[in-house]
Amino acid sequence: MAHKVFIDGEAGTTGLQIRERLEQRADITLVQVDPARRKDAGARSEALAEADVAILCLPDDAARETVTLAEPHGTKIIDASTAHRVAEGWVFGFAEMAEGQRAAIAGARYVSNPGCWSTCAIALIRPLVGAGLIDPASGPAISGVSGYTGGGKGMIAEYESGEVNGSFLYAASQGHKHLPEIVKHGLLSAVPVFVPSVGAYAQGMAVAVQLPAMGTEGIAAAEAALKAAYAGERFVSVVDASVHEPRVMPQRLNGTNALELSVHGNPATGAVTLVAVLDNLGKGASGAAVQNLNIMLGCDEAAGLEAAASAAA
Repeated sequence: MAHKVFIDGEAGTTGLQIRERLEQRADITLVQVDPARRKDAGARSEALAEADVAILCLPDDAARETVTLAEPHGTKIIDASTAHRVAEGWVFGFAEMAEGQRAAIAGARYVSNPGCWSTCAIALIRPLVGAGLIDPASGPAISGVSGYTGGGKGMIAEYESGEVNGSFLYAASQGHKHLPEIVKHGLLSAVPVFVPSVGAYAQGMAVAVQLPAMGTEGIAAAEAALKAAYAGERFVSVVDASVHEPRVMPQRLNGTNALELSVHGNPATGAVTLVAVLDNLGKGASGAAVQNLNIMLGCDEAAGLEAAASAAA
């Protein structure tokens, strides 16, 4: 019997991509609401009652409303909004993050899908904190660039209408919405300095974490710690720095659920930069949601993801 899945907010960018990954699967039946009633609480409640799992692709307040509507039905939830990423009772949906995380997702009713920026930052920072190579009280510096689809409907409209046609920095006042989850799940006690940017292209992301001088041995230790953390993982890999030299290309992994990590250092000075690359609409959003769905349903973790990668190739 097919699993029933309701995508609340399927008209948005993330929701559409999730639907594309699921609609061809024989093991999934999509529960849908008449588009004219998609904001109707009664219609959504009916869909939630029918679904085994609901994936929320909504603004934070609307996501909280849907969780309330789902409560009496026992529906499992994957929330792609920011609303529950550091909330009690929610499992963070980054399966590769730590030992036992995959099992926690499999047994959870409530799973919060990570943000694209935080997936990259946590993937780089957490293993090095655990290895004693990053002081959790140091607040490492984080920067990077994302395609404009990471900004949601409003930003997509700005670029596609020509209202905005260049690149820009933002959140320099240090209030980015992903910071709380980076601190919590990166095992940090100090808030990092985080200055992201948006590039004049649709999708793809590259993130850099700057570390103080570590010396040649420290550079090697950082790479070893990342390799140990993600050994055997299907979607997260640690690659040689040469793969992302001399230019880190943020669109390299578009159309995939892959995340590539690399360690770049100057042996002469000991300075180190950690780099992560992913598709902000793949492993950074819809791909991660489908991966979490597969884990929660007991399906092959790559179901619907490898096909998407092949189609994009």
